[in-house]
This record gives sequence, structure tokens and C-alpha cells, in this order.
Amino acid sequence: MGKKAYSELEDSELVIIAHGDSAAFGELYERYVKKIYSYIYYRTGNAHDAEDLTSRVFHRALVHIETYVERGIPFSAWLYRIAHNLVANWHRDRTRRKIIPLDEFIAAGLRADAPEVASESEEERQRLLEAVRRLPEERQQLLLLKFVEKLSNADVGAIMDRSEGAVKSLYHRTLLALREDLTARQAEPAPRTERGRRQGA
Repeated sequence: MGKKAYSELEDSELVIIAHGDSAAFGELYERYVKKIYSYIYYRTGNAHDAEDLTSRVFHRALVHIETYVERGIPFSAWLYRIAHNLVANWHRDRTRRKIIPLDEFIAAGLRADAPEVASESEEERQRLLEAVRRLPEERQQLLLLKFVEKLSNADVGAIMDRSEGAVKSLYHRTLLALREDLTARQAEPAPRTERGRRQGA
């Protein structure tokens, strides 16, 4: 079967063919390599490690593809789960805090979904992004999957090993936590130096 014909098949069909045909797996690779790389890069903040981990994701997928059974979990969600596990191990091995460079990606995503947000000041967007970074790692990952990767609650649940209802609940709590954080910090008094400048000191 030629590459053009492969491009017309659904993921589930390609997975079956890929058991004995590397070209079919190559089509799956082409469909998802950029998304998986982006996901890993946002979670590591390191291009070199993101390339290495992306390669390992697809190597592991190729080795274990015969054990993959859809059962309501799309092939793409299976890849994200592999990526999630590898990134978690990466962070454990290095025992360092994760920094997610989400600035331009979340801002772009917000502008695409809600054009009125584009009129907000850069300062306001920066406060939002700083609040996101103060969230626990799991909640940062949830926002990444929802706003950057634009995955459904079902797919997010498959990746994070949670039910769809648990994802909805966590998403709701995350938005409330962001709102409380932003509200609390807006209520804080300005730094003394800033007040001094305003008063002509």
C-alpha cells in the first residue's frame, strides 16, 4: 500500500497494519511527532531533551504497538501517556523544578479562542502566566493539554489516568484557584518603591 493510501486511513486501521509494516507506523509518526515534541518541550523547556524524549516515545510505541488495544483510548492519547511517563521520569531523575515556557503559547491560544482577550494589556497576560506557574505541576499539565494541545476532557483523562468527571472537577478547581490567586495579588499593596514614585518621593 502506498503512502498516499496510508494517509487516508484512520489511526486504528494504521495501528493494525503497523504490526508488520514500518511504513504504516511511519504515517502515524508523521501525524503526531510535532504534537508530541511540542508537548514535551513545553514540559521540559529544553529543546535537546525534548528531541531525545520524543524519539524515545516513538521507539517505545513501535516496540509495544502490538500490545496497544484501543478500548476507547485513541492512539494519540496513548502516545501522550507514554510521553507523560517519560517526562515524569525525566524530572525525577534530575530532581529539579519544572519550568514551562507557556507565555506565547497560552497567549496565542487565548487570542484564538477569545479575540476580546487580545485587547488586554501585556501586563495582565503576564500576571496570568505567573499565576499558572505557581500552580501544582498536575494543574499546569491540565491547562497545557486543554489550552495548548486543545484536547477533550476524555483524552486528557486518558493521558493523566483520571476519569472524565475527575478531569472536569480538577479543571474547575484549577480555574477557581487561578481566580483566587489573581484576585489576592491584585489586592496586595504596591511595593514601597512604586508608591514612593507615585507620590513623588
